[in-house]
Amino acid sequence: LPPAAARCGDPGSGAPSLTQSRHGHHLRACLAALGRYRGAAGADVALGAEELRLARRHLGRITGHVGAEDVLDIIFREFCVGK
Repeated sequence: LPPAAARCGDPGSGAPSLTQSRHGHHLRACLAALGRYRGAAGADVALGAEELRLARRHLGRITGHVGAEDVLDIIFREFCVGK
């Protein structure tokens, strides 16, 4: 394989390569939240919805899709607004 292909992975293999360790962390957290959703979906709708929200948030951290809630979390955490 050419050096760039070795670093990026083989798109024909069906298994995407994770280029950063944080991708693996967020993917595992997303899968864990989806697993908890499967366990809670029938019992508690609010709990199931929260697990789906967490899964979407972790997936968004990989894909770069950041919602307004994420931006507000960073503002309040980094700039101590309201203290």
